[in-house]
Amino acid sequence: MAVAERGPRERMVFSAAQLIRRDGVAATGMREVAAHAEAPRGSLQHYFPGGKEQLVNEAVGWAGRYAGRRVARFLAALPEPTPGGLFAEMVRQWTDEYETVGFEGGCPVAAATVDCAEATVSTREAAAAAFAAWTEPVARALADMGVPKERAGALATLMISAVEGAILLARAERDVRPLTTVARELGPLLDAAVSRED
Repeated sequence: MAVAERGPRERMVFSAAQLIRRDGVAATGMREVAAHAEAPRGSLQHYFPGGKEQLVNEAVGWAGRYAGRRVARFLAALPEPTPGGLFAEMVRQWTDEYETVGFEGGCPVAAATVDCAEATVSTREAAAAAFAAWTEPVARALADMGVPKERAGALATLMISAVEGAILLARAERDVRPLTTVARELGPLLDAAVSRED
């Protein structure tokens, strides 16, 4: 959905996710979200009666669904889907961003987890649900490629954990090296998990 096609509520959720991924939850204010979304400040209370906590939780949920939907796009971009190829595409979205626009943004789900998970139960639960919304399509894709189902979930968790950790290192180092390293090192391990029994 193009930004211009989004209504004010959707624009505010999207804007919150973008600001959280750049600045974290604590530094993302409701006024900044409204300004970024080009929405009237008064509409915040209308759409988010639960205040900032509700908005953060919805932004986290949006981010998890977005990441989950990207899995199908990544697979479609591969001439022959493999677990290592899928992982390389997951990593490539970040290396492309960092090489094009710099290292400002990270994962909004990770940012909300770091900032709020201990203090705000609803945000911890929203983050857990967002990671599940991302992990489940990865696990399904792995199973569809021949990874035994009992292993697909564990490998999906490994893939997402590796991406998230590499994002943090890349931002700290201002270098895509951690991302390219995890793609190179994990790709063969992931491909080797495909069952060869036919």
